[in-house]
Amino acid sequence: MAKALKKQALGRGLSALLKENTDTINSANDKNADKVVGNIIEIELETIEVNPYQPRSYFNEEALRELASSIKELGVIQPITVRKLENNNFQLVSGERRFRASKLIGNKTIPAYIRLANDQEMLEMALVENIQRKDLDPIEVALSYQRLIDEIDLTQEEMSQRVGKKRSTITNYLRLLKLDPIIQTGMRDGFLSMGHGRALVNIENTEEQLSIYEKILAQKLSVRQTEQLVKQLKEGIEKPKKTITKNSETPKFISKGLKTFSQYFGHKIDVKLSGADKGKILIPFHSEEDFNRIKKLLE
Repeated sequence: MAKALKKQALGRGLSALLKENTDTINSANDKNADKVVGNIIEIELETIEVNPYQPRSYFNEEALRELASSIKELGVIQPITVRKLENNNFQLVSGERRFRASKLIGNKTIPAYIRLANDQEMLEMALVENIQRKDLDPIEVALSYQRLIDEIDLTQEEMSQRVGKKRSTITNYLRLLKLDPIIQTGMRDGFLSMGHGRALVNIENTEEQLSIYEKILAQKLSVRQTEQLVKQLKEGIEKPKKTITKNSETPKFISKGLKTFSQYFGHKIDVKLSGADKGKILIPFHSEEDFNRIKKLLE
């Protein structure tokens, strides 16, 4: 009951605030800017648009439902951050999970901290906030760093200061983007750690990368074992066995299609030909979890 009364009061305060010509506030120097910018107020969800610069493209549905259940019980504990647009509309800077979860349970408003920012500042804030998250996979972090370089034109030294990370740490993440896309997918799906990726990136030949990647999955190799395997390969002690059984005269339409299949399933896909233009597509899996992941992709 107390919670409902508090929300109702906040709603009245917001209505009064937004009637005071705040639709013209586009700068910190504008009239009444101090009444909106830098304050936490309840904003109607329908006036908020998602951040087009959001670096995250995937939101776990089960985790969203769990968050929605928590918000329904306790409310939004940490306000989202938005930037003010024209006509009393807003755009998310951070907190998209809280925003989505609130909509999921039918909430009409959400507490938000108001900021003013241009497009470049929006992108930088979204990327830096993304990097600071604890639940990101290494490839997602690496892509965020790369976007800061490409789109904000930051040097690694400048990034180090902005995000509070050592320059060597940033370099190690960026090097992961040199890995074959299939291996990057494996890291995003949690089958490889950053340590595995850092070992594999020392191999320039992608065929050799993929061969060791398959061995890591099949034999559940630790990071230390992977590093040793890479060392042996570089010293010429052991050459990884090729896992592809493609016919030497594999039709071009198959050769071209195999890479698409491999990237989608996150494994190196094989074919077994039984004629000039027919055969079988072989999809490997390395655990019950891996099998269920592939099954979900097919469904």
